[in-house]
Amino acid sequence: MTKFLDERMSVNADTFNSIATPIPVINTPTLFAQIGLLTAGSGSNPRVSLEGTITVELPRALFQVRITIVRGTAATDPLIYSANHTYGLDGLLVPEVIMFSTTDYNPPIAPQLTYTAFISTNLLGTIRVGPENFNGFIVSD
Repeated sequence: MTKFLDERMSVNADTFNSIATPIPVINTPTLFAQIGLLTAGSGSNPRVSLEGTITVELPRALFQVRITIVRGTAATDPLIYSANHTYGLDGLLVPEVIMFSTTDYNPPIAPQLTYTAFISTNLLGTIRVGPENFNGFIVSD
């Protein structure tokens, strides 16, 4: 029988255009969300489910956004999820909502598992405008 262990959420901006945070350096992961899941009472086969949303306003050029999620706090920690989103000139000045979902099956159990979400882009001028959220839960057998 599946046992629910913990659920957490990070909400940086809950409405559209509620922030205006530039991504300051190209091709460098910028943290936008982090959660810690408690694992007390974990049985066998722990499973983590993660999902989130980030909205960016695009510069006037072809560019790419990368979302990465790691188990840990640094961009160099074990990679759980990575996806590239490429945008063309046809969607200029229209904010793009990026939604993501992933799982971490059988992670190494510690008192708390930390998951961190990063965003990077290959072009200066990309602005995080909201909404932004990151949610996760852990279950085990």
